[in-house]
Amino acid sequence: MAQLNFIPRLSGLRAGHAFGFLGAAFILAFGIMVALVALDQQRVLEATARLQEQTVPEIIRYQRLARNLEQLRQEGERVFSAGTPQARQQAMFVVTLVASHPSVLEHKEAADLARQTERFLIDVVRHSARDAQAFAASYDEWQRLAGRLGILVDDVSIQGINLATADLTDVSGAMRLARYKLTAALLVVSLFLVVFLFLVRVHLIHPLQRIDRALSSLSVDRPAPEFRPSAMVEIQVVEEAIGELHASLLENEAARHALEKLANKDGLTGLMNRRHFLQTADTELQRAQRYQRPVTVGMADLDFFKKLNDTYGHAAGDAVLRAFAELANEMLRQSDFVCRYGGEEFAFLFPESTLVEAEKLAERFRARCADYDIRIPDGRLVRVTLSMGLADASACPIEVALRRADEALYMAKRQGRNRIVLADASGSLA
Repeated sequence: MAQLNFIPRLSGLRAGHAFGFLGAAFILAFGIMVALVALDQQRVLEATARLQEQTVPEIIRYQRLARNLEQLRQEGERVFSAGTPQARQQAMFVVTLVASHPSVLEHKEAADLARQTERFLIDVVRHSARDAQAFAASYDEWQRLAGRLGILVDDVSIQGINLATADLTDVSGAMRLARYKLTAALLVVSLFLVVFLFLVRVHLIHPLQRIDRALSSLSVDRPAPEFRPSAMVEIQVVEEAIGELHASLLENEAARHALEKLANKDGLTGLMNRRHFLQTADTELQRAQRYQRPVTVGMADLDFFKKLNDTYGHAAGDAVLRAFAELANEMLRQSDFVCRYGGEEFAFLFPESTLVEAEKLAERFRARCADYDIRIPDGRLVRVTLSMGLADASACPIEVALRRADEALYMAKRQGRNRIVLADASGSLA
């Protein structure tokens, strides 16, 4: 009440007139400020809507395209670096899968280059078995093609960045202009500015800080960020966009895991494929040899598998291979590794196991396999036996250990099959 009496004494006006004048000035200044800020707010709304409806999906599409093109280039390198025809075929499968991805097909330049890359790599793989010299010479052509892929990846990434830059510049300009207008209005409507700054702090700055923290911690390893209810439409739009971005990251991660699984697993049995097994075994052998720990490898073959195929059909053979894989997963330890090495041949790795310990594990598995009834598609039950060779791998490369185990496997077949044969450290058979 003392404050109300203080104003008329300074102005020489009645309190009603003074407050009327101040109220009129406040309303006038507020109206002008609202009108000016409304224009900038509309601009921000339009830019934010454009960012949500057009720019963010476009950026995600460009990111997906750039990632797929880079994946195409990497798989092309694997075609040349692969040591076996099976590994090249696996790499080519991924190349074909990526080249037919919708994000690649939607982009004309990327689609043309992807088709060109796919045709080139198909020709390379087709002729690699017949002409090794031509296969090596084609690597120079691949380098030029890979360079074009790299340039296109950079171009696509830059296009996505440019899309965001234009909209963010527009939003930034509008917000900067609004800030200048609010600063000028501070001299006329200080009370309004205090209220306004309070509202800005509560409804804009704090939500933006939460958004900044959410973006900094956004990851597929963490759950989607949760936000408290916001009164600002723009903040709600950005928060929803962050949720959509997190969902897109999860989808991309799931797609990556699916592609990785296709590249590392045998399609029929679900076991490791040969390429992935050799990589894993090489790492395990290096660890074992570094710490002087025992490790054993094995090569196994299903006895008379060709006869089974000829008698019951290939569908029965496939059923036997799948059942064998399930039995291996059931009988072996979690630390052991098994892969389908090729056809009916399988490779094993027994970490932390001496040759004698691995023989006990393998013998238990062999006996279980011999007594295991497998139902084939026509309803009949069949049994298969297993021959295996084991070799110590604690002091030699994986290739040498597998060769010794393979020699032991052939000795097991010559001795009558359905048995385990050990190879000693010198490579002779025990």
